[in-house]
Amino acid sequence: MSPMTVRKISLGKKIPAFSRPMTGGGIWKPAQAAGNKLVIYFYPRDNTSGCTKEAEAFRDLYPAFKRSNTVILGVSPDTLASHEKFKAKLSLPFELLADEDRSLCEGFEVIKEKSMYGRRFLGVERSTFLIDAGGVLRREWRKVKIPGHAEEVLAAAQEL
Repeated sequence: MSPMTVRKISLGKKIPAFSRPMTGGGIWKPAQAAGNKLVIYFYPRDNTSGCTKEAEAFRDLYPAFKRSNTVILGVSPDTLASHEKFKAKLSLPFELLADEDRSLCEGFEVIKEKSMYGRRFLGVERSTFLIDAGGVLRREWRKVKIPGHAEEVLAAAQEL
């Protein structure tokens, strides 16, 4: 997919239009969630322990999100093929978006300097965004700690 510029997001404003390849085939666009709330969670990498736990937490609460008319999407810079395997392995009932050029990650400002074993690099900071049925960003969680996070996002979605 060709690189595309995504306008930066901000609380209380409509999220910009974008499109990304999604698991299950096709291209996902925010218009597909029209009339529903939307949770977009950004995670560093498929098949890592933290990302697996986070995906499982959203998966386990999926029926409650669905009852509250909330669509869930996971996003990382991994390839679509990697996402398809990750989704199948965990039986995820929601789609994953491939952001290989990281432009969506940059638009949501989740690319941050990280450090591992003394090495500094740019990577995805675990972050979640809650968008209302009108496409307006209502809540954001940055530097997410996984325990209890999906429950907190669900509670916020239910309040909207």
